[in-house]
Amino acid sequence: MNDSDPDPPETEDKDRPSAAELEAAGQNSMFGDAPAPSPVPTTPSEPASVPAAAPAAPDPGQPYRVLARKYRPQTFSQLIGQEPMVRTLANAIERDRLAHAFLMTGVRGVGKTSTARLIAKALNCVGPDGTGGPTIDPCGMCEPCRAISEGRHIDVIEMDAASNTGVDDVREIVDAVQYSAVSARYKIYIIDEVHMLTRNAFNALLKTLEEPPAHVKFLFATTEVEKLPVTVLSRTQRFDLRRIPADLLAQHFAWVCGQEGVEAQEEAIRIIAAAAEGSVRDGLSILDQAIAHADLEARSETGGTVTAERVRDMLGLADKSAQRRLLGHLLEGEAKALLAGVDEQYALGVEPLALMRALMDLVHRITVAQIAQAAPDAPSEEERTALADFAARLGAGELHRLWQLLLKGHEEVRTAPDPLVALEMALLRALHASEMPDPGKLARRIEDLARGAAPQGAHQGGVPAREPPGENSVARAGEGEDNPPADGMEQDDWAALVERVDSAGHLRVAQIMRDRVRVIELAQDRLVFEQADSFPEDPAPEIRDVLLKLTGRRWQVEKGEGAARPSLRETASAEASAARERVAADPLVKAALEGFPEAELLADEDGESANVARMGRAR
Repeated sequence: MNDSDPDPPETEDKDRPSAAELEAAGQNSMFGDAPAPSPVPTTPSEPASVPAAAPAAPDPGQPYRVLARKYRPQTFSQLIGQEPMVRTLANAIERDRLAHAFLMTGVRGVGKTSTARLIAKALNCVGPDGTGGPTIDPCGMCEPCRAISEGRHIDVIEMDAASNTGVDDVREIVDAVQYSAVSARYKIYIIDEVHMLTRNAFNALLKTLEEPPAHVKFLFATTEVEKLPVTVLSRTQRFDLRRIPADLLAQHFAWVCGQEGVEAQEEAIRIIAAAAEGSVRDGLSILDQAIAHADLEARSETGGTVTAERVRDMLGLADKSAQRRLLGHLLEGEAKALLAGVDEQYALGVEPLALMRALMDLVHRITVAQIAQAAPDAPSEEERTALADFAARLGAGELHRLWQLLLKGHEEVRTAPDPLVALEMALLRALHASEMPDPGKLARRIEDLARGAAPQGAHQGGVPAREPPGENSVARAGEGEDNPPADGMEQDDWAALVERVDSAGHLRVAQIMRDRVRVIELAQDRLVFEQADSFPEDPAPEIRDVLLKLTGRRWQVEKGEGAARPSLRETASAEASAARERVAADPLVKAALEGFPEAELLADEDGESANVARMGRAR
């Protein structure tokens, strides 16, 4: 009788449709001992027996459990992609150096809450015989492990901070931590989405979080760690859970398909893994949907197989060959074929934003393959060959320019009122930009033209050689037959005098002397000028007063008649025009203007170099 008593409970436990049994059955080899995805097509009959037990379960309250819940990790060995964190926790448990508070961060679906529950099981596991201690490999058979898996352990309290954000909710925790655990080794508080707590709630928790009783552990999980106060971060041991690599996700999803008795194409699995964006939960949800989609067409010629075509249709993704054709049309400048291909994909249900992202992904993989000088990352040999051909034909500059154009177009498609129109215009812009000359090649062409057009001698391109600027270049500007130098003075003397007035703080008068005065005669304490504008006010009195203050002598300042030199402003303007003409006549500039017909010459904004012209960007 003693030997027979335990047998019926074990049989009942194996047949129970509880969460713990459904999650634990047959999963010890989930990620450690399970072979590669190859068993999925070779042994379809064996995994098909696993899901058969779930529908046959007598519990009508849980006829089906989604894959994301059914395959939630029950041991740390089943937690994929987080080996550094598991190693750290194992060392801490082995050496009895456990922190009093843990913080799990990361994007959605990488295992934050699952890790918190696993830590709770690891700390409270007593082993199959009831004599064990904390372990990184909880048995899953003892009462604490089973109760925690089923979410019914009285000493493991889970709280959703998104629903319990106030200070009163935290005060309940603060009051309860003083009491010892009822049946477990540790009383554990798991607070999910902890960043949702209010500031007052965090403040109420700080003291208890820093010095909790020895029997209490806090486990926090959040997707937005930057919203947590630094006072909370400093009181916890933080673990940043990584995004799961797509290859590892593909292996995991292939294993799940094997466990579910579902056949799936390798490309379909890879598409799902890429769409998951590093999240196991998101990927399992997509896989669940893909399996259901395949079951709807189980009587078709492909049976219930999860195919890449069906997954693309389900997710609204473009066909890989169609993506490559669109990229080819874009690079070849075939506008009509490009628009026709976009319309075809849109009619098949492919979203414009998804199509733009697919093209960006192609350009990225081509660029990476070109830099690595290796075979492109692609699921099929046909795609690898096509991408390798693009990598061989395109230059690095072309790829980077195309990426920038597609990236800008992606933002436009995302925010446009009509995404399809925005997609077409963005791709046409990229197509026309591909017809523009490569900047590097254009620069070499300009240099070649400049070398070929430069004749021997003092002239270049029919324009006299430029005179090196000297100290009196401004004074010499404007000298000629029409403007002979006035007797007894030099233009640089006048410029120096104006500069002295300006430096002395008489800015207004200095500006008048610079803009409105054409000097006829400049001698000792004498200035005869012609007014350069039609203002009725005579500037002579103001100039006379300032020169008296500046030199201590009375100046004779009066209007006169005779050969007057241009004002300083007119001289600077003439010099700038002459410099602009010299630049425009330069063969290098001419070649650049031929390459960019809409370009223009802009004057340097620097006041000290106002007479120097430079090439401006195209309008």
